[in-house]
Amino acid sequence: MKIEKIVLRQIEMPLVHFFETSFSRTYSRNIILVEAVCEGLSGWGEITAGENPFYNEEWTDSAWLIAKNYVAPRIIGKELGSAMDVDPLTRHIRGHNMARGGVEAAIWDLQARRNGNPLWKEIGGGARKEIPCGVSIGIQDTVEQLLDKIAQELAAGYQRIKMKIKPGWDVDVIRQVRGRFPSIRLMADANSAYTLADSARLKQLDEFYLMMIEQPLDHDDIIDHAMLQPQLETPICLDECIRSAHQAAQAIRLKAGRIVNIKLGRVGGFAEAKRLHDVCEAAAIPVWCGGMLEAGIGRAHNIALATLPNFTLPGDVSASKRYWKRDIIAPEVETTPNGTIVVRDEPGFGYELDHDYIRHLTVRTEAVS
Repeated sequence: MKIEKIVLRQIEMPLVHFFETSFSRTYSRNIILVEAVCEGLSGWGEITAGENPFYNEEWTDSAWLIAKNYVAPRIIGKELGSAMDVDPLTRHIRGHNMARGGVEAAIWDLQARRNGNPLWKEIGGGARKEIPCGVSIGIQDTVEQLLDKIAQELAAGYQRIKMKIKPGWDVDVIRQVRGRFPSIRLMADANSAYTLADSARLKQLDEFYLMMIEQPLDHDDIIDHAMLQPQLETPICLDECIRSAHQAAQAIRLKAGRIVNIKLGRVGGFAEAKRLHDVCEAAAIPVWCGGMLEAGIGRAHNIALATLPNFTLPGDVSASKRYWKRDIIAPEVETTPNGTIVVRDEPGFGYELDHDYIRHLTVRTEAVS
């Protein structure tokens, strides 16, 4: 296939409830949607960068410029044997994986639609027809608010609770959570809020039999995590520091963690996500699908990704209504009473686009052809 045009749309969507991590509080999302056009068909992707360069170096404005000025021109007009050819065309762009990955995801969706396949089948997934779901709960104003939110999500059927932590909102808060919910599957996400100097404090988390503690140390660190993991009974899950299959292989050799979170945008798209998945599977390291407060398109892509066989732990792919009063797809992503999402068999990412609502939300548009 030969991509004729790539259209970028920035939409602004208010969250139902603010979402706070160790580094920021978010009230609304500015999301870049990518449309790839070929012979009258369109495929859609979502660039998952945040509004600020806090999770990694990317943010909405930088991703727009990279996608427009560097990624799209390297793809448009090229004869692609398959969507796998997109990755080598853009790999020499240093960093900016979310900008690259959002464009690549749109072309995977386009290829699936051209072939009449659901996206999960196009990427080689299909190990499960229902995705086990967990939820990610941000830092709240009070512990009581947190406990109420956990109770609400458990009542909705979610199989795992992830709570954000930071110094001052960690050991004592988790102790209260465990006191109220002694048997739930619980994990903590630090988003790089600690250093090796905090090892003794992180060791205290062992008493709460957590599934894992996610990325406790620096966002770009593997070596310090390799020093921390032997001190803990709790498995470390690596997130921000794993941007490629090569880095995953390094972390596995160093025994820097026992679990890996795969985020489609963080690693640059499906091609690298599949390679990373395979590296972890070969080493018996389980993976799960992380979230970046995606709208419906990115959420649907995550569902397809999570059908690969080594995604054995509940991910952060949850129902649309947890984040949005109204999503940009129809039907919206819903969970079953058992805390799963049923994988759809329609071509592409499996949901219809609400074009009228997308137009209503759009704050800027630009086409590269």
